[in-house]
Amino acid sequence: MFMNSAYKLQLQKSASDKKKVKSKLDGLSSYSSNKVDNQLHKLHDEVFQKIDCLQCANCCKTTSPIFEQKDIDRIAKAVKMSAGSFITTYLEMDEDGDFVLQSAPCSFLNKDNTCKIYDVRPKACAEYPHTNRKRMQEILDITYENAFVCPAVSSIVEQIK
Repeated sequence: MFMNSAYKLQLQKSASDKKKVKSKLDGLSSYSSNKVDNQLHKLHDEVFQKIDCLQCANCCKTTSPIFEQKDIDRIAKAVKMSAGSFITTYLEMDEDGDFVLQSAPCSFLNKDNTCKIYDVRPKACAEYPHTNRKRMQEILDITYENAFVCPAVSSIVEQIK
């Protein structure tokens, strides 16, 4: 299991490291979608047997998921707010027209890195870090970004052959 210091070390990437990550991910475009999915899903399973996300929670501390209307309605109901009040209190619209958190860390992150709304969390949180999705080639740009947020993704990318 990784510890906090290991997480921090893994994410401190130089410009040269970033180029290597980009090169590895770009190299996947020459393979079949099935082959890419199989390799990344296998690495995902292996890495998540070793990593405890509660030791890190960097995703919750530094980035915001996109909140779809279904997420907003579900979470607002769970926290006993109207959808409008929830949006006003916690969300803002980004440059792409998506609802995201107003600030980081996430307002729902507890001190022990657990989530106050885990059972009703946004779909984007439930699916994070997206390394076990189908058609991974379509979201390699997201994988690249997540490699500098999530130690698990960083580890997965480092192990790509």
